[in-house]
Amino acid sequence: MLLILSGHSFRYECENLCRLFFPYSPVQVPDSPPEDLPTGPYALTEVRLTAEGWFCSVTAGDGERSLTGQAYSPAPDEYTLTNLLYSLLSRLTGFTPPWGMLTGVHPVKLLRQHVGRLGFEEGGEDFRQKWHVSSGKTDLAKQVLSAQRQAVEALSPRDFSLYVGIPFCPTRCAYCSFISQDIANAGKLVAPYLELLLGEIARTAQIAQGLGIRLCSVYIGGGTPTTLSAEQLARLCGQITGLFDMSACTEFTVEAGRPDTITWEKLGALKAAGVTRVSVNPQTMIAQVLRNIGRDHSPEAVEEAFALAHKAGFRDINADLIVGLPGDSLGGFIYSLDKVLTLSPTNVTVHCLALKKGASITHEEDSLELHKKTAETAAMVEHSIQQLSGLGFVPYYLYRQTRMAGNLENTGWALPDSACRYNIYTMDESGTVIACGAGGVTKLKDPCSDDLTRVFNFKYPHEYISRQAEILERKDGMEVTLRGLLDRL
Repeated sequence: MLLILSGHSFRYECENLCRLFFPYSPVQVPDSPPEDLPTGPYALTEVRLTAEGWFCSVTAGDGERSLTGQAYSPAPDEYTLTNLLYSLLSRLTGFTPPWGMLTGVHPVKLLRQHVGRLGFEEGGEDFRQKWHVSSGKTDLAKQVLSAQRQAVEALSPRDFSLYVGIPFCPTRCAYCSFISQDIANAGKLVAPYLELLLGEIARTAQIAQGLGIRLCSVYIGGGTPTTLSAEQLARLCGQITGLFDMSACTEFTVEAGRPDTITWEKLGALKAAGVTRVSVNPQTMIAQVLRNIGRDHSPEAVEEAFALAHKAGFRDINADLIVGLPGDSLGGFIYSLDKVLTLSPTNVTVHCLALKKGASITHEEDSLELHKKTAETAAMVEHSIQQLSGLGFVPYYLYRQTRMAGNLENTGWALPDSACRYNIYTMDESGTVIACGAGGVTKLKDPCSDDLTRVFNFKYPHEYISRQAEILERKDGMEVTLRGLLDRL
């Protein structure tokens, strides 16, 4: 896909729109327009000042035909140009994305801005029309926004959530692009990693106490945190509950994830440490599909892990499922969802397969084959919406990723009084999240605006271990920034 820019600097959003319609044709942006039009897909975008105003023009082609659109705006305007580009690419390909022009991660956050200006109904309609979002996805986003209201309104500018990353897994799933490392190759890093992580948590607790900020939720994610032993989990959770003021903390989640890492001893250690919520993530309940994605456990292991979690006294249990997995079908997904629902989860998160460079399923031919099943993937998602809604689950958080099957979304569903507030705060970006561990991203929320200051930890365990002094220096800088933000109150 060739993207030609003339007279403007709106490259980022134009590139994202081109990827939306041509996800497996790498976008190339030449320094100067080519002499001849390309034989493959292309988009020529131009903005220039004329006597009538700023003139925006787009010509889009696929090598066989081309379409052109033009518009004027009173100022150089990204929306005018990208709206033209979206409309032409949609006509050219015959594809109408369900989320319209939106390519960002947080559509509900954008909807919140529309609703804040215009009210719930009028703002929702303005969101739908401006960004060409389908009625169904607009309704879904509005449901999520409504479900988040109580948690967002309960948040104080001095509240924060704590994220702790454990970047280890028993094996690496074929679709995974996270920074997690399989334990067979990285096992020797676990002990030194944990020791340094405990130190970072201690420094974070010191900062929180000094600034007088209040911990409201904890989330230990990964990777697979239950790759750690029961003793290590007890130390990790005990470090958190022992150093932070937990009096206002309403939830403590540990993403157990892989059922082949869950034992009675580990669940007991988590329960004794005050953990209130766990995840047991099958992704699918079809044995062959599990093998296709490199998982060594059986569907029966998922059932056994759920039974153990219930027996250990956990009320809130999440289960992740993925639509669009290799070898799966609509019938297979329906079976998986039905089977998981018999295990009595309080949360079900439905993900759409997103194939990224870090995953082993990245061969272009495999990717194309999976993403040809757009209609089937959409049917899986629609079935999940109807099934979960009918059983009293409410969509409470939603986010999107690049190269996602069907250009759809990931949605978390919860029964009444069981929504995970951490998921709301981090995806809605409505509150400060302080992250510890490899791959962690701290988000410091400006109490007077929607602005966020991000502080990044190093991604990989070996970097985290070898550059720990820099991690702690960044925590010192975070303290200075956060103090400045709080002084604005």
